[in-house]
Amino acid sequence: MFARKYIKTALFSLFIALLTGCSSMGPGTIGRDRIDYDQAITQSWQRQLLLNLVKLRYGDTPFFLDVASITNSYGLETQVSLGAIWWHNVIGAGATSSQNLGGASRYTDKPTITYSPMLGQRFTRSLMTPIPPGVVISLIQAGWAADAVLKVMVSSINGVYNRYGAGSRARGADPDFYRLSAALRRIQASGTIGMRIDRTKDQEWAVLTIETGKTTKVVEEDRQTIREILGLRQDAKESRVVFGSAPRNDEEIAMVTRSMLEMLIDFGAAIEVPPATIAEGRAPATRSFETDGPEGYRPMIRVRSGSQRPEDVFVAVPYRDSWFWIEDRDYASKSMFSFLLILLSLTDVDPGKGSPIITIPAN
Repeated sequence: MFARKYIKTALFSLFIALLTGCSSMGPGTIGRDRIDYDQAITQSWQRQLLLNLVKLRYGDTPFFLDVASITNSYGLETQVSLGAIWWHNVIGAGATSSQNLGGASRYTDKPTITYSPMLGQRFTRSLMTPIPPGVVISLIQAGWAADAVLKVMVSSINGVYNRYGAGSRARGADPDFYRLSAALRRIQASGTIGMRIDRTKDQEWAVLTIETGKTTKVVEEDRQTIREILGLRQDAKESRVVFGSAPRNDEEIAMVTRSMLEMLIDFGAAIEVPPATIAEGRAPATRSFETDGPEGYRPMIRVRSGSQRPEDVFVAVPYRDSWFWIEDRDYASKSMFSFLLILLSLTDVDPGKGSPIITIPAN
């Protein structure tokens, strides 16, 4: 009798435990999976961008494959089998009772990842279309360093040319371009620069404003420098910013902005490669110009190379029997690399209907 009562109690406890284990799994997976997927996607974006920069350094074709969606499904199946048999007075059996318990469970985690390649019209609009000048001014207004934004995104302003390190268009920057970008950065730091968007029925454009009033002597000198370099009226307080190589009057700023692909090519041209690569003609040497200064050109993103992967890196990729990386202690390169990723996201367009996708169940 005691044995039966004990067995019933044990079976009931097991049953309750199994029911308790069948509670909802969803909420518990969010905190873990969301962070894990965030880190995985971020790292893959970084490695893909660095790989494409290296490809461009070697004259290869860049390719972008975006993670369009991630769908994850979970399952928990529990199966219980219970049995109890009692024998009494079985002659020669040596036992008076027999019991058996059984249980089984199965956990499944089935993520499905969809990739979207950047091809056709999406490639053209995202990578080959020049960024509107209004975006350049908006980024400066939002607090991004004016000198860095101009060096990365602008080819010329009112006929004053920036540096470009690749292809047939390679050239050194006009000395006035560096003076202009430095003066604009100091004015930005003073808080006396602003912008607005003017709209008409058919078009819109950005207006750059440099506020007057009480300010320091240095800022006033910088204002005069900007007006002189760009050929603006000395009493000009605001200027319309348009896309073009030459302004129509002394109240306009004409910018020739770069496409995302031009920026990537320029950054890629400064990547360090093994000396044998240059000697064998697999990649050109990094260009240098007189206006680079006595210490030579210092790239805004410094990518190192070597035969083995170093330990302490921000991002690293293998390519053509070599490793390429950005050092984790190089904060300037890391921040500019992240800025480039942000620009790539800003210029990306909706793939729209009918775009090819690749869906892979990650079992």
